[in-house]
Parts: sequence; structure tokens; C-alpha cells
Amino acid sequence: MEQIVAVNDAVNSFVWTKVGVWLLIATGILMTILTGFFQVGRIGHWLKKTVGSLFDKKVIGHTGEKASISQFQALCTALAATVGVGNIAGVSAAIITGGPGAVFWMWLAAFFGMMTNYSENILGIYFRRKNHKGEWSGGAMYYLQDGLGGYKGLKFVGKALALIFAVCAVLASFGIGNMGQINKIVINFTSAFNIEGLSSVVLFTSDGKDVTLYMLIVGVVLMILVGVVVIGGLQRIAIVAEKIIPFMVVMYVLGSLVIIFTHIGHVGTAFEHIFSMAFTPKAAWGGATGVAFSVIITQGCKRGVFSNEAGLGSSVMVHSNSNVKEPVKQGLWGIFEVFADTIIVCTMTALVILTSGVIDLDTGITQYDDATLVAEAFNSTFSIGGFELGRYFIAIAILLFAFTTVLGWSHYGTKAAEYLAGKSAPVVTAVYKVIFVVMILSGALMTSSIAWDISDTFNGLMMLPNLIGVVSLSPLVMKLTRNYVQRRIKGNKELEPMLSFDPEIQKENAAIIKETGED
Repeated sequence: MEQIVAVNDAVNSFVWTKVGVWLLIATGILMTILTGFFQVGRIGHWLKKTVGSLFDKKVIGHTGEKASISQFQALCTALAATVGVGNIAGVSAAIITGGPGAVFWMWLAAFFGMMTNYSENILGIYFRRKNHKGEWSGGAMYYLQDGLGGYKGLKFVGKALALIFAVCAVLASFGIGNMGQINKIVINFTSAFNIEGLSSVVLFTSDGKDVTLYMLIVGVVLMILVGVVVIGGLQRIAIVAEKIIPFMVVMYVLGSLVIIFTHIGHVGTAFEHIFSMAFTPKAAWGGATGVAFSVIITQGCKRGVFSNEAGLGSSVMVHSNSNVKEPVKQGLWGIFEVFADTIIVCTMTALVILTSGVIDLDTGITQYDDATLVAEAFNSTFSIGGFELGRYFIAIAILLFAFTTVLGWSHYGTKAAEYLAGKSAPVVTAVYKVIFVVMILSGALMTSSIAWDISDTFNGLMMLPNLIGVVSLSPLVMKLTRNYVQRRIKGNKELEPMLSFDPEIQKENAAIIKETGED
């Protein structure tokens, strides 16, 4: 086990600290420049086409197509996999480890990450195709295989990177998308809603930690619930996600705003520390050793990626199932996805922590860890006569956020397994789903963080080939963006739309758009 940990730490450090974070930011900057700072210059357009269209039946209405889900369902399913433990415990960990300045780098990574996610999504739609069930299949593995692999002499490279991405996606789905999330749910839920008769029955002890009957029962219930949804396929996952995610995001933001306004006098100080410590860390923060500048950047960017997944290439696999015909239109939802996840939800978490007094802004001293910091911050406002409502609220929030994250990642893993299986996809994906559901019980009873740590590494290993694909196909992203802007924004009706790399799909979708005006 020690050897596994040592190897994983070495690979993780190389992937994230030495290569990944910098490649991630560089890719975001590149795509931002190549698209003319689209997330700023066209902010009115993408807001109108996303949040501004939430009452449009074409956007939110359930599609009758077997092959796809609605644009809004695609967003909610993607957010289901991104809005999770990272938005609560992840932000707490970034602040405890890197100080308030890490929040600034989280924002910066999200700003550029908007265009990385945008680029991934439009490439996902452009290179998608139908699978054995008649459903859309898309993702980094397809634009690596057919996009990068389509360049002269790079067929083998594209295919190899696609395989690496798909293998890492399957493995990461069991870790960060399953066991890690379930473990957080079980620990928080059994702690917040303790039932002495169940928690006192110890099944076994590992790593100095007790595994109780209560944890087993909660794990079995979660396994059954996830199994019922996952076996129903993407349509059922999307229906659950569109019900839970909007409700929980709104409730979490409203609760956070109450706390922030209750401590309104500390908001200015919080922002002052975020900006000042982003570049000049305080010597007192972090104790005798202090916090290194590189740690602040790494923690902020890394936790930002964990939260919004821009650059990982994961959410592309569900955005590609959208009923949209126009690649750039789903790209706009990709921009909004990062905006909602990091700029809104993560910022709420950060301000709740920094304004409520649960951590000393000058020294970084706190009596809580990253798992309980936000709950205690909520308790500072939502405690009535000793009844800690805030702790229960956060436990439920983590439960629902992490539960939907598991559902989203089950789809990602299924799509990656489908790609790897080829003609054997029907059998392999069915076996994958069974294994995925069974692994939930392992997450519930897990006492070591090794599964989370290893999946962290696989996340990084997913990111590298995906970013190589995005950068290599950046000329195509520029062409697709210019084509869309000329037709949809500047009104050039004579220009032929760019919808798919496949001539048949291009012809079919172009005919639908021309006939119905729908996109």
C-alpha cells in the first residue's frame, strides 16, 4: 500500500503540479484569445441563449427523440456531475491549504476555463455519432480519434490518446465519480443525523476508523437508489438531475446569501484578503513554514478544475447527447456551466467561510477541517436554541449534490466503456453499470483516502490527452465560432452551417434547420 501511495503521489505531482495546471491555464488563455474573448465580448448573447431561454419549450421541453435529451437536461446532468463535494469541501480545502488567495486563482481558472469547456462542447457535438441503441455518443475520445487522428500522419497518435482518455475516464468514474462521493455522503449524513442504536454497532475497524452498521445501511440504500436510476439510462438520469440540481443550487445560493448579508461588514475584508493574498501570501498563514506562492496557484486552479471539470473532457460526454443541431449553441451552455459552478456556487462557499468567522483571515487558524468548515459557517447563522440547522442543511446539500454527481459520472463511465468495447458495447456497458452500482457499497465502507487520491491522478491523466486534442483542433474551433457568429449574430443567411464532420449528419441536420428554423 505504501508503494502504491508513493507511486501515485509521484505521478499526481507530475500531472497536476508540474504539467497539468499550467497546460490547463495555457489552453484556456489560447482558446480565449482565438475566439476573441468570446465569454466577455458575447456575454449578452450567451446569457440570452442560456439562462434567458429557460422558459423556451425548445430548450427545456423533453425531446421525443430516443437519441437525445433537451439542452437544459444536458446542462443539469453535466452540473449534476460537477456541482458536488468540490463546491463545498473542495473550496474549504483550497482556502485552508492555500489561503484566501486561492479563491482568486479559482476565479481566474474558471474565466479561462469557460472557453476550454466551450471548445470541448462544440467539438463533442461536431464529432458525435449514433451508437448501437440509436443514441448520440460523443466526447474527447471521438474528437481525438477523428479530429486529431484526421491530421496527416497522426491517426495512430489520435487513437492512442483516445484510448488513454477512455481508460482513465472509466477508472476515474469508480473513484471521484463514485466511491469518493459516496464516502463523503455517508460520513456527513451519519454524523449529522446520528442514530445511536445503529452507529454504536461497529462492523470492523480499519486505519483506526470504525465502520458501523449505520454506514452499511446508508450505503445499501444509496446503492439501490443509484441502481434504479442508472439502469434506466441517460433519460432517467437527466430527469432526476433536472429536478434536483436547479432546486439545490438555488437553495444553497439563497442560504449562502443570508449568511453573507448577516456578516455584510466582513465582505470587504474577505475580498481584500482574496486579492492581496493571491500574489503576496501572509507569513503567518500556514504556521512556521508559511504558504508558498506556487501552492496558492495550484490549490486554486486544481480545486477549480475539480469543481467545474473544464479541461477534463468529462462533461462533453453528456452535452453531446443534447438534441441541439448547432455545435456552438451547446458550447454556450458549456460557458454557463463553468460560470454557474465556480463563479456563482464556489464564490458563495468562499464568502460564507471568509465572512462568518470560522477561520482567522490573518493566521489561517481554524478548529475545523475542510469537511466541517462550511457546516460550521452555516451554523453561525442557522442555529436556533442549540438546534444546528446549518449542519443538517449542509449534510443534505452534500447528500444531493454528491448523489447527482454519482449519477452524472455513471454516464461518463458508460460512454467511455462503450467506446472501449466497440461492437461488444451492449454487454460491456451493462456489466460496467452493475460493477459501478456494486462499488457504491465499497465507497460507503471505505476508511482510506487512497481511492480518492488515485482517482485524482486519473482525472489529471484524462485532462492531458483532452487538452492536447482541444489545442490541436483549435483552428476548427475558430472556424465553427466564426461560422456561427456570421450566421446567428450578424445575420448572414447565405453561409452554409458547420454542424458535423460526418457528411450524412451534416446534410440531415442542415435540412432540419433549413426546413424548421430550429437549431
